[in-house]
Amino acid sequence: MTLNPSPPPAARTVPIAWFAVALLVVAGVAVAATAGYYALRPTSTPGSIALTDDLGRNVTVPYDPSRVVVLSPSIVDTMYRLGLRSHIVGVDCYAPALGGISEDYSPDQVALWGLNSSMCVEIGPTFDFESLLNQTPQLVLASTIVSVESVEQITTTYHIPVVMLQPPTVNGVLVDVSMIGRIFGVESQANALNAQLSTELASAANAVGSLESFPTVLVTYDVDQNGYWTFGPDTFGQSLIELSGAANIAAAANGTFAYPELSGEQVLAADPAYLVYATGYGLTESTYANAPFWHDLTAVNDGNLTGIDSNWITEPDPTMILSGLPALIAAFHPST
Repeated sequence: MTLNPSPPPAARTVPIAWFAVALLVVAGVAVAATAGYYALRPTSTPGSIALTDDLGRNVTVPYDPSRVVVLSPSIVDTMYRLGLRSHIVGVDCYAPALGGISEDYSPDQVALWGLNSSMCVEIGPTFDFESLLNQTPQLVLASTIVSVESVEQITTTYHIPVVMLQPPTVNGVLVDVSMIGRIFGVESQANALNAQLSTELASAANAVGSLESFPTVLVTYDVDQNGYWTFGPDTFGQSLIELSGAANIAAAANGTFAYPELSGEQVLAADPAYLVYATGYGLTESTYANAPFWHDLTAVNDGNLTGIDSNWITEPDPTMILSGLPALIAAFHPST
């Protein structure tokens, strides 16, 4: 489970008429939009590709690099689905005392993707550049769990190109799939994956598109003695909740923090009709049951609460669309 405390870029956002967007994706508009997006980019040179990443950075990368360090589980998910696992030589992890590779990757992900501790590039508590250089990467693909300062040092000091992939909305996942497909010359696989994702978005639209109103919900990915960590406005989590036909009680959260902690009093005052909590990485329903005012919430007392794999809702990747989105729809609309 990885979440980024930095505010996401405001480049691509989901319109309020989200269900119309999903249908347009299936109709092929998204494919045309992606083509136009790349057409505006700088001209590539032989053996390299010039592109603009999710943070608006212009980056020139080698075409189909064989040694890639990936610093985000969400990007590993996309790479694996596109048949590019063999290109990955390093992944993000934390110092062994902080959990190592298991801090960001679940046991299922480690097994499915064939990850091991020798691939670790330590990003915390501070970035260990030696562990990065030991992997001799030609390219780094990263999300904003990596600080701007670290990205600058990787590019300016060590001259390794870094592409930042941090889609601010669910639809941004499709754009990033296309971008990765272009870098590695697997456009046909990327188009096939995006078609699968578009079909799921259309299914979601059909499932909840006729609703006259959205139930209020809290989607929380962690708790402590002070309250509930959740998704604020203009985040991929907020986009996911909208697509699932629900009204996020944190959508109007004050401040600029993208992933705010709502106090127990705030959650109790909003008293959402449904509650979804992330599990895994040591989090269980018992963990959340110790949060403030948990037992006073209507959703808890009515049994309208659901545990979901953290990786389905905290990582903006294909799994979030293929598994997380239908799971949220089932939780919020049990009669659909």
